[in-house]
Amino acid sequence: MLKIIFTVCFLIASFSAQAIDKANFSAWLRDFKAEAKAEHISSKTIKNIFKKAKYLPEVIVLDRTQPEFVSPFLIYIDNRITPNKIALGRAMLLEHEALLNQVETQYGVPKNILVAFWGLETNYGENKGDFAVPSSLMTLAYDGRRAEFFRSQLLDAMRIVDAKHNTVAGMRGSWAGAMGHLQFMPSTLLQYGVDADGDGRINILTSLPDAFASAANYLAKTGWHKDEPMAVEVKLPASFDYAQAQLINRKSVADWVKLGVFDIENKALPALDSAAIVLPQGYQGPAFMVFSNFDVIMNWNHSVNYALSVAHLANQFVGDKPIVAGLEAESEALTFNEMWALQGKLNELGFDCGAPDGFPGLKTQAAIRQYQASKNLPQDGYASPSLYQQLLRSE
Repeated sequence: MLKIIFTVCFLIASFSAQAIDKANFSAWLRDFKAEAKAEHISSKTIKNIFKKAKYLPEVIVLDRTQPEFVSPFLIYIDNRITPNKIALGRAMLLEHEALLNQVETQYGVPKNILVAFWGLETNYGENKGDFAVPSSLMTLAYDGRRAEFFRSQLLDAMRIVDAKHNTVAGMRGSWAGAMGHLQFMPSTLLQYGVDADGDGRINILTSLPDAFASAANYLAKTGWHKDEPMAVEVKLPASFDYAQAQLINRKSVADWVKLGVFDIENKALPALDSAAIVLPQGYQGPAFMVFSNFDVIMNWNHSVNYALSVAHLANQFVGDKPIVAGLEAESEALTFNEMWALQGKLNELGFDCGAPDGFPGLKTQAAIRQYQASKNLPQDGYASPSLYQQLLRSE
């Protein structure tokens, strides 16, 4: 924990110092204003958006330390799915039962899934974020790690104001620019937002009908399969080839069963044609079989930890179902700087994971598996602290 606190403090000091030197930010804003005009954003919106434009160094710190990517899975779950969150979610299901039933009937998305998203995104509306969304998006667009994505989100935020779904002052949200009860990015609101209460605007900040219908519409249109599960905890045979545990490696459930994969409670697995095995905390942690609806959640947030947490919380609303396995897994996490160093070392040793970025993406996982294969280690692709220490000793 002290290591993580030190890293965050270092990042804050580093990015604050960089912010002082960012004289080019003003020039960037001038260029972006011209782009906004070319995109036919109204002069009034441009003026109001840029009037209070600020570079926010704390946003960059948060971008580099996202818990979805740096927290071990079981710790991530324990921190976010607490007995209080489960109890409050069950109460919300009862309180808003009529509305949720209506949305479920219309879109085919179960109400416990919607409430799980609601609980994880904003603690049932309690914490929607208080960052000035335009400045957050400007900061991230200027920073450069995902500049084009956030540049387009900033333009869409302006289009939201032009469409009178929100005001510039009302655009408060997360550090990454997500807004409302279920934390929609601007582009998601424009594409999937629903005016369910019929007041002429899509208001995901204070209208629960709009928020729930918009979320259900998004899930339905991005591939949600009614009456299919998202994820099931499974047990793997001792002979299991951990290199097969990848989201991109799909088999029928029947084929996985032939390889000795079974439900952790020995219940029947769903007879589906497409399933993958994921190991969110390496081969020593719990194992999950995931299905097409899991992919839909990953579209919402590109984190296996997050997607599994949605599935787990939704399960707790309809019955107590603990995660059984994985207590012996490594419980420490790599910091952003350590992950960056791990990627650099892999590249140095000839295991290509691309330019270091501090995040364990698919290319990094593939490089880790190649390194593990060269050392006759279980090929789980997991960036564990023990693997990091071994890599540092490698020549």
